[in-house]
Amino acid sequence: MKRPRHFLKLSDLAPEEARRLVQRARELKAQRDALPRPFTGRTLAMIFAKSSTRTRVSFEVGMHKLGGHALMLPTAQTQLGREEPLADTARVISRMCDAVMIRNDSQADQEEFAAHSRVPVINGLSELHHPCQLLADVQTWFEHGGDPRGKTAAWIGDGNNVCNSWIEAARLFGFTLHVATPHQYRPAAAALAYAGKAVRLFDDPAAAAAGAQLVVTDTFTSMGREAEAAERMQVLAAFQVDTRLMARAAPDAVFMHCLPAHRGEEVTAEVIDGPQSVVWDEAENRLWAQMALLEFLLA
Repeated sequence: MKRPRHFLKLSDLAPEEARRLVQRARELKAQRDALPRPFTGRTLAMIFAKSSTRTRVSFEVGMHKLGGHALMLPTAQTQLGREEPLADTARVISRMCDAVMIRNDSQADQEEFAAHSRVPVINGLSELHHPCQLLADVQTWFEHGGDPRGKTAAWIGDGNNVCNSWIEAARLFGFTLHVATPHQYRPAAAALAYAGKAVRLFDDPAAAAAGAQLVVTDTFTSMGREAEAAERMQVLAAFQVDTRLMARAAPDAVFMHCLPAHRGEEVTAEVIDGPQSVVWDEAENRLWAQMALLEFLLA
């Protein structure tokens, strides 16, 4: 039996595959009123251990638009919630469904699930990576700034899972990423090693943003880190994206945030609701990017 193709981190793709996926996402978006429906009779299982808005809606709607069906499986309502081994669950679900999307707090668990699955497994978010978000983010950058190859993006704030995926995107799409974080919230060493010279680390957010064509941030306190919220607010306060920071970037720079956003914390309302913000296009593009990904994995 042929091994399925999984998507657990962005670097699972080759550069040409990543570009082809983004291009296909743009094509699907352009033909939204006359979409193909290749997935008749096919089902995506969606395993959620974490709450979700954009991930659930985009995958469920995306499967519907392509003619298939998405099955919502909160872990608390499955045998996973009663500690059934991951391998057993993977063997069962992958005999009944055509693909599996998992949103949880363990990259290792996703890898174990994938090792025992007959069908593609997709990372809908883990503590280390958020690759589906980056497909949508890069699609949005293409739409608002053209090909990112040779350009500069600035990540400001916590070196979290989304930051790790941005780091991998820098190498895949050929741009430079400036990462400004406090030392204790640096991104994952493995992601930095993969990206190599495509990434530069900064202590000063203003220096990181200087001349960048894109400025991006995320919440200071990711899901599962709520006990650290007070400390994080204090340490990361100097890494807020405001109008002064955006003024350091290129005049035509755009602002991104994967949402949900906390106005007055990681970003001011003037920025996220201002003319340089493309966050609503970015959120919508989760749909088109994931439809392209499902086509790629299930074709």
